[in-house]
Amino acid sequence: MMRLSEVLTKREGIIYILSAPSGAGKTTLIKKLLAIFPEIRLIVSYTTRSRRAGESSGRDYHFVTEREFASIRSRGGFAEWAQVHGSFYGTPRLPLEQSIRRGRDALLDIDVQGAKKIKKQYPRAVSIFILPPSWRELARRLALRGTDRQASIRRRLDNARREIRQLMRYDYIVINREVQEALKSLGAIVVAERHRVSRTRG
Repeated sequence: MMRLSEVLTKREGIIYILSAPSGAGKTTLIKKLLAIFPEIRLIVSYTTRSRRAGESSGRDYHFVTEREFASIRSRGGFAEWAQVHGSFYGTPRLPLEQSIRRGRDALLDIDVQGAKKIKKQYPRAVSIFILPPSWRELARRLALRGTDRQASIRRRLDNARREIRQLMRYDYIVINREVQEALKSLGAIVVAERHRVSRTRG
């Protein structure tokens, strides 16, 4: 018979997937969520896109050239990869699998293509889609960022419409009307998933 102490400690690491259209506030929510749950490991993605003002390699993304990205991909170094908004993005396999084996939860900031691939490989991953309260608000947030030109904003809005069509593939939906309200919902999902009996190792 399993001891009570074993029940409390023998839990597999959970993969939390967060996806959202550009401008939905996902980055802000992730930072605040990790402040509440610092034990969750953010798996930093690789990307070939240009670094934006204020971003640093290793914290926001691992910024690499297309040649470097292709080399990692050819060695099977990505758990998933996709081309989004004209750039490549990939989730490194090694830190993700290390976290799961050690019972440490991991957080992935990936798009709908990546989420589908991760769920196929790791069916017990928890997928969460962050929605803006309205299209008008999404366009306003994109404009306020000041990092994209009008043509880029239109492209991101078009992509958002395609991404939102994939909502039913996700386990949870969180509408980001107000940051603290959305953060509370995310925290509740984390806590609930950690209490699933099915996640206790036998």
